[in-house]
Order: sequence, then structure tokens, then C-alpha cells
Amino acid sequence: MNDNNDVKILTTNLEKVSIFRKLNMLSKLNFRNVKLRIVSSIKSIRRENRLAGRAWKIVELSRKEERPKIKDYLELMLDDFIPLSGDRLFGEDKSILAGFGKINNKSIAVIGHNKGKNLKERVEYNFGMPNPQGYRKAMRVMSIAERLKLPLITIIDTPGANPAIEAEDLGQASAIANSIEFMFKLSIPVITIFIGEGGSGGALALAIGNHIIMLENSTYSVISPEGCAAILWKEQDAARKASAMLRLTAKDLIELKVIDKIIREPLGGAHNSPERAAKILKKHIENKIEELSRIRCEELVKMRYEKFESFGFYE
Repeated sequence: MNDNNDVKILTTNLEKVSIFRKLNMLSKLNFRNVKLRIVSSIKSIRRENRLAGRAWKIVELSRKEERPKIKDYLELMLDDFIPLSGDRLFGEDKSILAGFGKINNKSIAVIGHNKGKNLKERVEYNFGMPNPQGYRKAMRVMSIAERLKLPLITIIDTPGANPAIEAEDLGQASAIANSIEFMFKLSIPVITIFIGEGGSGGALALAIGNHIIMLENSTYSVISPEGCAAILWKEQDAARKASAMLRLTAKDLIELKVIDKIIREPLGGAHNSPERAAKILKKHIENKIEELSRIRCEELVKMRYEKFESFGFYE
């Protein structure tokens, strides 16, 4: 599927219509409606191309190698972060970073996807694609946070959960489902932050928050643009078009009321000034923790249910 070729074909057709109108034998025929339809089609395709270009630019920024990762934000925002390891059942999954720290002397729990900053780390952390033991570790930390009445921050940055057969053998689908259910029932404030990619159930498993934040150049989608293009059009070259149709940008998702807040990034993206990006994000988190901490436990649970039950309804 090539929209540029479509525009060329329509433009050629438009030129042919202009020629036909000048022929004496066809002079009495009305070509006006044909011309209007062709012009409208060209405008529509060009508008779609512009939207696709904007969405794809954000997809590329969300995946940018230099973009700050979870460890950068924890180092810049938290004091005394202590990570926990293992799921007490199978083993450790380094693609999920989970533990406890302090933000301005207030203790919090933090769970997030760990992508890594170079090729060696990415391979070690499975490119931020969690296995079932990663989600079970996350639930273990959630449980401790709930017992200690600590606010929970989840940080999302993943192309999706590990799709390999060994992950399925270890119970990937049930681990994701259990994590989603577990988060709905938490009686503590939960703040979810998208710092890069937010892909499919791998992201949703840690994204059941009372307050959902997206950095300006992050994404959140049921499938990657490449995957969507391969399914709908049988070719990955249509990924740009798919990125616009998926409505995966922060601007799209706040219009759809899927998220609650967009955090503006430094000019050009968070990678240009990680310290400033972290400072802006930290201030918002502090204010939101203070606000949510004043809400009763039962109300926090109810708020979470109502938020997600409202998705997908149109007036």
C-alpha cells in the first residue's frame, strides 16, 4: 500500500478529466462531480499522510536509543532505591525492575519495565519484554506496598510481553491477567507513567492506575504499528499509516480519555535534557501522591474500576 502512488494516479486522472472536457465530442458531458471527487480524494490522502507522519515521528522518538530509561528516572527522582529480585516461584526476570525508594522523604513502591541502555543490557533485559516471573515479582512488590500502605508508581516502557513459546509455557497469559486483576483491587494510590513505548498486554499488566500519565513523546497501543500493518495490509511498509489509525500518541489518548495527563518534554525530546524531564515529572508525581493519599481506600478502588469501565463508550 503506497499512498504516494495513489496520489500520483489520482492526479493523472484529474489531468485526463481536464483533457476530456476540451474534446468537442465530450463537451456536453458534466465532469464537475468527477473532478470534485478526485480532488477530495487527493486532499484526504494528503491529510492522512500528514497525520501518519506526525504519529510516526512520535513512535520513533518513543523508541529512541538515547531516551531516558527507568533507571535514569529513578536515579534522578528517588532517594535510597532498593530493588527486590525473584518471584518466589521460578526465578528472576531482569526486564522488570521493582523495589522501594523515597521521593522527598516519602516512601513509595516502584515497578517498571527495564529496557537497558546499550545492546548488552538490552539482550540481558530481553529488550524490556517481561516473562511471567517478572509480573509475579511485580505482584509481590504490590502486595508488600499494600501491606505497608505505600503509594505505587508504575513506569511503562515496553514493546510488549515476551511472545516466545517458553514464556507461554511458564504461564504468560495468566500472569498478565493476574497482574491486571491484582492492580484493580489495590487499596493504595497507583500512578502509572508512560516514558517510552507502551505495547499491548505487556504494558497494560502494569498500567491499571488511578492517575495515568504519558510523556509527550511516548506511545500506548494494543499492537505495534508494524504488527497492525502486517495484519491489515499484509505489509510492514504501511506502519506509518497504522500508527495514525491506532491513535497511540499522548494527544490522541487524552482526547479519548484513556489517560489523565500529558507531561511536556524538553525541546526535541526527553533525551535532550533527562534532568529537566525528570524534574518536571517528579513535581507532578509529588502533587498527585499528596492528592490521592487523601482519598479513602475504598474510593481508590472504585475510581480505578470506573475509569477503565468508561473506556470504549461513544456518545
